[in-house]
Amino acid sequence: MSRVVIVGCGYVGLELGRRLREAGHDVTGVRRSDEGLDAVAAAGLDAQRADATDPGTLSALPDADWVVFAASSGGRGADAARRVYVEGLRNVIEAYGGRSSPPDRLVYTSSTGVYGDHDGDFVDEETPVDPATEKTRVLAEAERVAREEAAAVGIDGTVARFAGLYGPDRYRLDRYLEGPVTGGYLNMVHRDDAAGAVAFLLEADHARDDVVLVVDDEPVDKWAFADWLADECGVPSPPKRTIEERLSDPDLSAAARRRIETSKRCSNDRLRSLGYEFAYPTYREGYRAAIDAYRSGADAASL
Repeated sequence: MSRVVIVGCGYVGLELGRRLREAGHDVTGVRRSDEGLDAVAAAGLDAQRADATDPGTLSALPDADWVVFAASSGGRGADAARRVYVEGLRNVIEAYGGRSSPPDRLVYTSSTGVYGDHDGDFVDEETPVDPATEKTRVLAEAERVAREEAAAVGIDGTVARFAGLYGPDRYRLDRYLEGPVTGGYLNMVHRDDAAGAVAFLLEADHARDDVVLVVDDEPVDKWAFADWLADECGVPSPPKRTIEERLSDPDLSAAARRRIETSKRCSNDRLRSLGYEFAYPTYREGYRAAIDAYRSGADAASL
């Protein structure tokens, strides 16, 4: 049994905690808010209040063999992201690295956004990162902190680079059924596989001081995905627009423009070669529950 602390025990962290608890590990979920702590407790985990951006709150966290940093900046801008992902992660590393019994491992959950634009080509762990926005540059810096600064205090860091997360409460059916859907590629991973992959890397002792892409088997063209989803849901295909048409919108923010201009397909060959088996290998399996719920009368916006 290992002692596990999940800092930022939210969408993925709760599922990860449940899995690790069921496997016999001692799991503490860390959140800042009362609502967050209630969710941690409801998942059957030990709930601990702390804030990664406030070093003084971290001393009360229990010792751990494994620390997972899965905190969120709440979708805010680059400054907020830096406070959480870089400074908060550094605070956690310093707090645990200074203990008489520091963790053996740290996993930081990053994003495939660090790759930037590759004109639709495939990328993998050997592809150099080239973040296109200030926020993704922050994420790339946090990856360095997770590996180099953790190593400096004797903790082996792992970066799990997540593709776009979907799953319960995040299927976003209305976005694709109603449109308009902008062209490009979708790289996705179901929440259960995001959590499952992190648990696998820890329990199988893989990817120390390394990066692993966590993405499903099949990057998909957005228009093809939208047409498939509409057909499965029994509704007409949504309206579509090209990338060029979307970029011609004068009200489009600079950050949104740079996101739209980045195109890539992410490979999971490394994760597969390590032995991970996906619960939802593609969107076809992953969206089945949402499709069934929609066809049973659920509102698309609620899924």
